Amino acid sequence: MELKRKPFQGVFNIIRFNRHFYLTAGLVILFLIFIKRYFPETFQNYVVGIACLACLTIAISLIVSFYIYDISDLYELNWFSEADNKEILNINAGFDETSGIIETKFPHSKLTVCDFYNPEKHTEISIKRARKAYLPLENTIQISTNKLPFSDNSFDYALAILSAHEIRDEKERIIFFKEIRRVTKPAGQILITEHLRDLNNFMAYTIGFFHFHSKSSWLRVFEQASLIVNHETKTTPFITTFILQKNGDAS
Repeated sequence: MELKRKPFQGVFNIIRFNRHFYLTAGLVILFLIFIKRYFPETFQNYVVGIACLACLTIAISLIVSFYIYDISDLYELNWFSEADNKEILNINAGFDETSGIIETKFPHSKLTVCDFYNPEKHTEISIKRARKAYLPLENTIQISTNKLPFSDNSFDYALAILSAHEIRDEKERIIFFKEIRRVTKPAGQILITEHLRDLNNFMAYTIGFFHFHSKSSWLRVFEQASLIVNHETKTTPFITTFILQKNGDAS
């Protein structure tokens, strides 16, 4: 587990884990440039314009990703503090960049790491590549989203950092958060960090923002799981962390 991130590590990982997309996009752009000569002169500028727009869109998404994952304070986890001597649950979806940071930041805490990645359900090639490049932290527990293997009220903190959006079905997300609620102590906190399907992420990733869930969708899931948002914070305009707590004694 790498604790000190390398220069350009974030944007480099995005490119190599999604290289099929960038290769396809590059070939399409080259093809447009090549065939423009076969169009009437009136339409050649449109073809060039489409190619330039595609290049600009890709460049913007990579610049924003560099800002988020390489030069922002995202991995400082500044919204997460006072966790020493606490029971912490950190849940990932096949790619864990934060457990080593948590261990270093809170050396006296007891950290439990879980991974709900299921190759039969989570079929994206980017996750498979990430999992191959970064082996899970030792003692990581493989879990399913519908049942966490822990007793009620086990953890002071439960975290899912850039992972819960991989649960594409809303009903499954509700069950997952009900389980997180169950294993979190009554006074504990649940911290969920995600991109949102909002204007900022659309401007950065265009149609790629459909991979994220909207804020209203998250709030609906939290409500159905008997969780309330105690606080909401931004790490850059593109990343939101919801700090949740239990809403009463609902099961």
